[in-house]
Amino acid sequence: MKGTLRRISGVLVIVAVLIILVFATGILFVVDETKQVVITQFGRPVGEPITSSGLHVKKPLIQQANYFEKRVMEWDGDPNQIPTRDKKYIWVDTYARWRIDSPLNFMQSVGSEISAHARLDDIINSATRDAIASHLLVDAIRDTNRILDSTEIEADVSLAEEALERIEVGRSSLESLILTKARKLAPQYGIELVDVRIKRVNYVKEVRDKVYDRMVAERKRAAEKYRSEGQGKSAEIEGQLSKELKLITSEAYRLAQGLKGKADAEAINIYAQAYSQNPDFYSFVKTLETYQKTIDENSTIILTTDAEYYKYLKQLE
Repeated sequence: MKGTLRRISGVLVIVAVLIILVFATGILFVVDETKQVVITQFGRPVGEPITSSGLHVKKPLIQQANYFEKRVMEWDGDPNQIPTRDKKYIWVDTYARWRIDSPLNFMQSVGSEISAHARLDDIINSATRDAIASHLLVDAIRDTNRILDSTEIEADVSLAEEALERIEVGRSSLESLILTKARKLAPQYGIELVDVRIKRVNYVKEVRDKVYDRMVAERKRAAEKYRSEGQGKSAEIEGQLSKELKLITSEAYRLAQGLKGKADAEAINIYAQAYSQNPDFYSFVKTLETYQKTIDENSTIILTTDAEYYKYLKQLE
């Protein structure tokens, strides 16, 4: 039993030593999912790049595994001062995403990610400068003509042309143009540009105040356009309200006058009937009403004895 255990232990030790020797001499090497490998022999590439993950074999001592990133990597450039087509200087800050598309070409041309970043500096900055310099400042800032394309602004073409400057391509199109130009040069270094974006645009001090003043003026003109349309709509509503109010008032006045006329007619009819039944009593009542309305405690009346106004007072003597 002890002899068997010794033999098994000896076999395990030999296997372990062999495994250690295999990895120590570099016969076997591991490639994970995030890497790709180029095998070189005495500094020269041998065979095709290894892009599949797993355990691989190479010749010990004379061959070397060179690992390269397979994932998408970031590039963040430095801000560059660039003149636009309308001669305004701006600081443009860009960033990009890239990956190693051909590890063999990458190793032969640049060799490392640090050198690749230096190449990308030249490629992307050059493409950015060409794109910005051939377009207006507004194209690098604004992306749409949303305000100009609205129905309200199009109704007054002259105001729209004065209020806001129309863009020709826009910021997104500029980014696409930069990416297209840069992609033409990147493959020679084994690099694939995935995307390029403008991170930030700043004005140089000499033009910043002028640009801000123009932006404020543009927004004020657009606001004034909306404000004047609102005032016009308000006047229209007030005019309609005044018209309806006059119509209602006129109709109410007409109805009131009709009711008054009808009431006066009925009153006159009642008075007439009462007068026809007893004229003397009616005359007496109306005379008393006249006394009440014309004479008070401070009134002094001078009448002749034969005056009609005095006839009922004379009967009181």
